[in-house]
Amino acid sequence: MSALPFTKMHGLGNDYVYVDGFAHQVLDPGSLARQVSDRHRGIGSDGLILVMPPDPGGDAQVRMRMFNADGSESEMCGNGVRCVCKFAIDRGLASANPLRVQTGRGVLSLAWIAGDDDLVESVRVDMGAPILASARIPAKLAGFDPDAPVVAHRGLAGVLRAALGDAAWGAIEPVATLVSMGNPHLVLWCPSVESIDLGAIGPVLEHHAAFPARINVHVVEVIDREKVRMRTWERGSGITQACGTGACAVAVAGVLEGRTSAAVRAALPGGPLDLEWANGESSVFMTGPATTVFEGIWQPSCVVAPS
Repeated sequence: MSALPFTKMHGLGNDYVYVDGFAHQVLDPGSLARQVSDRHRGIGSDGLILVMPPDPGGDAQVRMRMFNADGSESEMCGNGVRCVCKFAIDRGLASANPLRVQTGRGVLSLAWIAGDDDLVESVRVDMGAPILASARIPAKLAGFDPDAPVVAHRGLAGVLRAALGDAAWGAIEPVATLVSMGNPHLVLWCPSVESIDLGAIGPVLEHHAAFPARINVHVVEVIDREKVRMRTWERGSGITQACGTGACAVAVAGVLEGRTSAAVRAALPGGPLDLEWANGESSVFMTGPATTVFEGIWQPSCVVAPS
């Protein structure tokens, strides 16, 4: 049994504990995620990310596995994957530019820019095309075509409003849009994101029966066609400072509903992300920073060095 080196990193305040899976094997990453994420008795984070060797036979240089603060594994994390790029390049685990990262939604291409210190500073991620068919979100909607997109849907909004009650729903518009970026997102629009009690509505909507894999919840206000402001309740982690896949989903929803342009800046509590989506089957592109906070040693009960 050995101590576990870790690195605390964040993308716009969406913070994770990163472990070098090339050098260390984590036997129970779900348990470790719960331990390290505790902001009072652990390191403090929105979850755990392992940077690992890719599966053989593919064209990726590294693999990302991402675990939420509650220990559940998620398919993707936009802010997290930018930090995976920085972690891998800064430590010499890989050198390709663009870097190809194996994730739960496939292999993604990440173009990185180094700062004056020769360390990765900013990353532009090809997030792939959004998934819009309701069954693939996944969502269970009675009487709704499982292959059809759920865009500005009043029926779904009505079901969700009934679950929350009118007071909690507040000033949210009576429409709902679903987008998957490899993980599921619910986009709701409102005049002011600060007026919504996200801590009250987030857990109810995350666990609603319409979403069998749970869902990430975003409340969004449109500033103009090139800028939105958003707040996020992340599945398995709660309110976070930023959500990269969520910002991509908001950009897609904005284009589909005619609210925003193909290029939009999302203002999140942790800072801005730049998104681009040309509609149709094209990829969503996300550009933002990746930051190292500190390094340390965790004394684990569920980690061993690889043989």
